[in-house]
Amino acid sequence: MGKSQKQRQMRRHNPMRVPDSHLPKGLDSATASSSKKEAILPIIQKMESLDASERKWACVAVSNLIQNDPSTRRLLQGKNVVGALITRLTDSEEEVVIEAAGALRNLCIDGGFDICAEMYNKNILAPLMTFIPKISGTLSQFLSSPKNAPENAQRVVYDFADNVITILWCLSETSNKAMNSINQIPLIPFLMSFLASRDKLPVLTVTSAAQCLYVLTDENVPMIQELRSNAAYTACLLSVVQSDEPIPHVNGKNKAVPDDRALTFRVLCCGVMRNISPIPPPSVAATVDLDRDIILPTLEPVLSLVSLPDAAQLAKELIAQEDSIPQLERLSLKNKPKTDHKTPSELELERLETKLRTVQLALEILTGLCATLPDPEAPVPDEGAAGGNDEDEDEDMEGEPDIDMALEQESSTNQAAPTKPTFFRSLISPLLALIQPTILSFSPPDGPSPHPPTTSALSAIHISAFECLNNTFLSLRHASSSSGSYIPNSDADSVNKIWNEIWRALGVVGTDVDIPGQERRKQMWEIGVGVLWGVANMWKGALVPDETQVQVLMQLCNATTDHSVKVKCIGTLECLAQHPESVDANRVIANYLLSLLPPSAANPTPTEPLLQAVSALIDIYSDEGLPYDINFRQGRYLEVLIASVEGVRKAVRGIDKKRERELRVRGEEVRDNLIAFIQYRRGLGV
Repeated sequence: MGKSQKQRQMRRHNPMRVPDSHLPKGLDSATASSSKKEAILPIIQKMESLDASERKWACVAVSNLIQNDPSTRRLLQGKNVVGALITRLTDSEEEVVIEAAGALRNLCIDGGFDICAEMYNKNILAPLMTFIPKISGTLSQFLSSPKNAPENAQRVVYDFADNVITILWCLSETSNKAMNSINQIPLIPFLMSFLASRDKLPVLTVTSAAQCLYVLTDENVPMIQELRSNAAYTACLLSVVQSDEPIPHVNGKNKAVPDDRALTFRVLCCGVMRNISPIPPPSVAATVDLDRDIILPTLEPVLSLVSLPDAAQLAKELIAQEDSIPQLERLSLKNKPKTDHKTPSELELERLETKLRTVQLALEILTGLCATLPDPEAPVPDEGAAGGNDEDEDEDMEGEPDIDMALEQESSTNQAAPTKPTFFRSLISPLLALIQPTILSFSPPDGPSPHPPTTSALSAIHISAFECLNNTFLSLRHASSSSGSYIPNSDADSVNKIWNEIWRALGVVGTDVDIPGQERRKQMWEIGVGVLWGVANMWKGALVPDETQVQVLMQLCNATTDHSVKVKCIGTLECLAQHPESVDANRVIANYLLSLLPPSAANPTPTEPLLQAVSALIDIYSDEGLPYDINFRQGRYLEVLIASVEGVRKAVRGIDKKRERELRVRGEEVRDNLIAFIQYRRGLGV
């Protein structure tokens, strides 16, 4: 079982904030589905106008037209709007440059990797690089003499800086090639200057700088080294997450209503610190246990920041309010639109999305943390079972899975790592809540979501929560294996609650996952089955197999073309088959696994799933004294295994020793185990 890694595409727009995968490919389909196709040509024409006001109008119009409208965005792309906007970044009129940057920023956010790659290929970095020293110089002037700069002028500069920074961090997620080019720009001092002056700057701009730092320090050695080696930078980051100072406000002057983005800012700083850890002396951050003292205390409350069902319902109501606004009152192209003109319902939807994205961000950071905790190499003292006080507390927890009792023994046997008890006891329940889909979590089968940004954020949260659960249970399993302590079967009721919550989530997702536009549903299954395997493997023999669930796992294994998903399905079935009293379910699962073996398989089973199936059968029937072993004898399974040996040998020989060394070693081990198992069962004479 592999651990889930942080997924870069999830940080921004997963990978599209306003996806167009539900549309047939090609410009014709986009033309047919866009209600604004007649406005496209005038915009492109005015982008090249001699009149600066018309060029500015065209840039603003792009931002307005693409809002939650993938069809129109695709049409504009087909008319080279990206190239036209990049050209406007070198416009002689400053206002045109500012609006062009805003339009490009919105295209990056909504459009995903493809549009960012197009920007990079059309050399957007050339003009962006020239803006950085200009922004730095202007920023220094504002900070040193704030009274000499009109507030409106400051706002324009801060918004422009936010747009430039956002484009840069979107581009950095596009490809390694783009990242390498961005590494040549002196961005760390530029970005850290915003964090250092966070009390005097708008939280939106400061948060964008932190987001850019978070992306740039993700397994990117040059940026990590530059940031980690500067004690002032790391001390600044530490002060953000440890500070008791008032939360930054929208206008940077601590007068407005607190902005939810301030929490996002702190979460991002946690992520940056984790990206660059371990932090060396002489930085004050080197003296702190980041995971225990910084990451967990900051991120744990974030998981309960918002109720997803309530958020979906609120979004639905706000969408209805927006739809009820008469068309004449809406912003139109004829009225010289402004990019900051938004209705109250639009602003509320943005605030809601900010909260959801903050939860998603916290989950992403925790997924990386879960991949390293608990450390199976850490010394583990041999302590007794936990006391029973928590069981009394659990009885009072209504409406939530009773997971504490099942995890209590794990916590008590792993006191060597101080973060483990807190982590495992406090995160499982909120994670199980966050995997449950809502009414807006997925696009309907026949079209786009009524509000794509909300749907994108919700589905990203579900997937990130599944990934975090996946790593949590794998880490728990590894820790219990290394300490020789396992969860007892007496906790089966608690385990079943966890198991059923996972299946409840997947049941809402449904099985119609291959329809265009339903990619997120498919992802939920691909990751969710890995979580099922982790839970089943951790409490192997304690879960009573359900006939419907077994059939779903078999169907998924047959239907998917992803070898890793097949392996997860087989691994989960293997664990379910080992419930001692479920003789009939054992027979059904075993017959399915045997059907995957050569030469009887209807279609050749890919190598990794084949090896998993062979290993599963050996593990299931390694103890001939179990009640279900009667299936092995009556079904003459030994004969089937003997017939499969040559096919397994052939499959192992076909694994490239150089390219797939680990798989080859694994294959040889399974092959040898199969031969030894056959000899063992033959020797039993039963």
